[in-house]
Amino acid sequence: MQHTFGRQALPIVWDFAEVVITANAPGNWDSGYELIADVVEAARSMRAGQAQSADATQHPLPDETAQVWFTDPPYYDAVPYADLSDFFFVWLKRALPRHPLLRDPFDSSNPLTHKQHEAVQDETKRDNGRAKDRAWFEETMAKAFTEGRRVLHEDGVGSVVFAHKTTEGWEALLSGMIRGGWTITGSWPIATEMGARLRAHESAALATSVHLICRPRAEVALVGDWADVLRELPKRVGDWMERLQAEGVRGADLVFACIGPALEIFSRCSKVETAEGREVTLAEYLEKVWEVVGRTALENVLGTAEAKARNGVAGALEEDARLTALFLWTLQSTNGEGIHRRDAESAEEEDIEIEDDEEDSASSVPLRLRPGFTLVFDVVRRFAQPLGIELPKWEGRVIETKKGIVRLLPVAERAKQLFGEDGASAVAARIEENASLGMQPQLALFPEEASPPTIRGRGSRGRRRRAATEVSDERLANVREATTLDRVHAAMLLQAGGRTNALRALLKAEKDRGPEFERLANALSALYPKGSEEKRLLDAMLLAVPR
Repeated sequence: MQHTFGRQALPIVWDFAEVVITANAPGNWDSGYELIADVVEAARSMRAGQAQSADATQHPLPDETAQVWFTDPPYYDAVPYADLSDFFFVWLKRALPRHPLLRDPFDSSNPLTHKQHEAVQDETKRDNGRAKDRAWFEETMAKAFTEGRRVLHEDGVGSVVFAHKTTEGWEALLSGMIRGGWTITGSWPIATEMGARLRAHESAALATSVHLICRPRAEVALVGDWADVLRELPKRVGDWMERLQAEGVRGADLVFACIGPALEIFSRCSKVETAEGREVTLAEYLEKVWEVVGRTALENVLGTAEAKARNGVAGALEEDARLTALFLWTLQSTNGEGIHRRDAESAEEEDIEIEDDEEDSASSVPLRLRPGFTLVFDVVRRFAQPLGIELPKWEGRVIETKKGIVRLLPVAERAKQLFGEDGASAVAARIEENASLGMQPQLALFPEEASPPTIRGRGSRGRRRRAATEVSDERLANVREATTLDRVHAAMLLQAGGRTNALRALLKAEKDRGPEFERLANALSALYPKGSEEKRLLDAMLLAVPR
């Protein structure tokens, strides 16, 4: 009644299929009939075409015979296509026995699909004794792109579809394209991915496929100057981001859609060199691209000072605010749907067991299934490093990293961290008391870690004595002042606890302190997904800000 592959696996279904065929629901008679009727209707208007199974690195077409070269290539190590194809292949061979397309054109003794030359990164497989590692994949893709360059007419257009969200996947693909003799002239995000698919739930999975538009590079291309490339890059990325945002493209889709215009600057040259004559690698250039995209995003959501800030520049919001803003900005969805938290039900759909009776069950649950928002570590690192954001410094404070996934801690999980064992109620009581006495409310956060250092000395009898408040060197290293983000989160927790008087006193003090608190709160309110608890708390808190 339904297709087998709702995702790239064969899940066990624990119930019988008992769909009422006359019901208005997926799997009914109408949906199956309409799908087939649509295919038949489309086929009636099609002209006859030809299909040929061949090796993309040894294309059967002559030179310059195609006006369009269009490919949806393998995505690095994302999908084992041939292995998955075998599931369908064995049934197709029974339906169409001895059909010429249903046999391995490279090995007549192979009863299944061909795997030796398949262009995917899979180090468990070998090609002529060589492991299919990243270098093998890049070389194979470069050969395929070189062949595409050869068969395309000199004024033809190439288009490459890509929807892999890790930066390694992009680098591997782009390296093959540039080595294959292509100039990337644009990139267009096209909505081809289903937002309802399991892969897209609460992650930065792309809602679109990015179509890279390419042209054959001139046989004799110029050598680019690194300084000129860097000068042109910010304007090109900024203009493209402005255009895409106006068209509703958001988050990870926007990031990867900016790569095409940025790469046009780099790929139109046969190579790019520094003033000293050193050749600039694609990976080195892409680091600059991530930095420019990150700074442009920060300028859009926080302001110019934050975009230029590095390592605590005066006048800018602190690193944790910039990290949080970039994290949430990347999570934005092009289709306009908010990203909500995982729950046990969605974990069950992915066949992940969560033991409720374990003493520390939270630690056994993958980060992407725990409350909060998650991104692939690689994406977070690519933004953070060029902007001077030290991720280890914020580990356990605003983020949590495990097994290649970074989770942005929900505000609720920071309550004990910010207020200590006494909690927000005790802190609120102190703020209210100070306000009633006409004193400036002081928000003392991290009470357990702000203790004075150990004082050691000798008593009258020469014995070593300890101060009442001893702090280890490791604990001293964690003593920290509350940042603007900490104070915003503290205010949100006061809002959540219904401590109205304390919240008003705190907001008045922040108003007197300067505009950073309210500026950050407004920015985060715009970034948090609709329907999230954080956005609800921020919006309610901002209504209480004195005007």
